[in-house]
Amino acid sequence: MLGTQDLVQFIIAGILLNIAPGPDSILIMTRSATQGWRAGSAAALGIGTGTLVHIMAAALGLSALLATSATAFTVVKLAGAAYLLYIGTSMLFSKAKSAIATTEAKASLPALSHRKIFMQGFLTNVLNPKVAIFFLAFVPQFIAADASNKPLALIVLGCIFNFNGMLWCHFLAVSTAFARQRMRVNQAVTLWLNRFIGLMFVSFGIKLALSGKH
Repeated sequence: MLGTQDLVQFIIAGILLNIAPGPDSILIMTRSATQGWRAGSAAALGIGTGTLVHIMAAALGLSALLATSATAFTVVKLAGAAYLLYIGTSMLFSKAKSAIATTEAKASLPALSHRKIFMQGFLTNVLNPKVAIFFLAFVPQFIAADASNKPLALIVLGCIFNFNGMLWCHFLAVSTAFARQRMRVNQAVTLWLNRFIGLMFVSFGIKLALSGKH
């Protein structure tokens, strides 16, 4: 199919990779738990758009630059790490403010517009050079050696991967929001949970900053 091979194996492997927890899934779950499934879906759409950027970059050969240039990889890596640290510390700071507000006036956590949540998802994904390297390392294994148009085959496989990923991400958004409504966790537990998630984002940022290419 358009120069691809072992498509079933590719789909299964892609689904398993999408299910694996990381900054993207944590962001979706956080926004769904605090603002409802629409907010989680906005984050998912941002993540999907970021993935499309990586797909096109890989097809155009831009991802090869990240794979071969230590300077380019480091610049993008540090930018992504800085953004993850920004999200994590912002969450920690906002939770501290909300804790005081809850004690005094039972205020809820500050909400973000769906546009800002979309951009959070987009930047979290597009500023992660590991995603770019993934498309160079993983996807070509499923492109036939005799494919007449290998960039087109990569785009087709990337879009299949992204489509399946979006199905999972939106399921995650809806199921998290549903579980949050059913559980009715009290505000104090919610505040500590969000502090923990903020720390996770900080850890993701530190891990990305200290990581190498492989």
